[in-house]
Amino acid sequence: MAATETDIDEALIRDLLREQHPDLADRPLRLGALGWDNQVWRLGDELAVRLPWMTESADELLRKEHTWLPGLAPHLPLPIPVPQRLGEPSERFPRPWLVTTWVPGEPADRAPATRAEEAAVALAAFLTALHRPAPEGAPERRGRGGPLADHAGGFTRGLASASELGLIPDPDAVRAVWEDAVAAPGWAGPPLWLHGDLHPANVLTRNGTFSGVIDFGDLFAGDPAYDLAAAWILLPDGAADLFHEAYRPAPDAATLRRARGCAVLRALAGLHIGHAGDHGRPGGKPTWGPPAHASLRRLTASVQR
Repeated sequence: MAATETDIDEALIRDLLREQHPDLADRPLRLGALGWDNQVWRLGDELAVRLPWMTESADELLRKEHTWLPGLAPHLPLPIPVPQRLGEPSERFPRPWLVTTWVPGEPADRAPATRAEEAAVALAAFLTALHRPAPEGAPERRGRGGPLADHAGGFTRGLASASELGLIPDPDAVRAVWEDAVAAPGWAGPPLWLHGDLHPANVLTRNGTFSGVIDFGDLFAGDPAYDLAAAWILLPDGAADLFHEAYRPAPDAATLRRARGCAVLRALAGLHIGHAGDHGRPGGKPTWGPPAHASLRRLTASVQR
């Protein structure tokens, strides 16, 4: 982690807008969210300013969003934040930043989807539209999109740590899901566009169903199993099958097995970020714990039946 030395506040953002995008500088401005990589400030009713504040990699991720999201957004059935302006590093703020569209809704870690069928269909439609073959030159995500076996060390450490903290009642059942996923045949199709980070804080809800998807910093091309894991992470109990029926093309058995393994990795990360000792971490919050626990319960049940 490498925190931005410049303090980010309303005065700084207004100065940056006046310097580079003066037509936007007088709009109402208020803090929207503090994420793992970025701060998001709402700008008027329809826009947001997104500034990196912690990880060094956030600079590259913002530029990636600026390059690719405007072309993807028109084909997606749920709103996403579409970059409108790119702010370049300056003496005032030495990192790039974005002005994007604002996506209304409440993060699903605070307001989970409750209308199972509508949420399953909405998520399936979004991922069906997103999961198209990516063009040559599409970004790759180091450590994601490849064989699950590459994550064996992370899984072992995450399971051991969560078990020691008493966060997992049946580690053997979780291990069985993982081992089944690792043994599944790999993805043989072309690399597909993936969101890459579909955890509950990056998906928005309104009226019990999904209303938008945010934070495409991990956008990359690879195995769709990494996104299909969201069925166990985001949906209410019993809705994963509805999602798989609505998603096209229908995922084969091997892809679903790999997706369960990806969901285990995501759930273990959520357990640690939501644990009491991690509440102060950037982007980490106690609301991440309950969805992670529910995910592991659904995943172990899906393999046992």
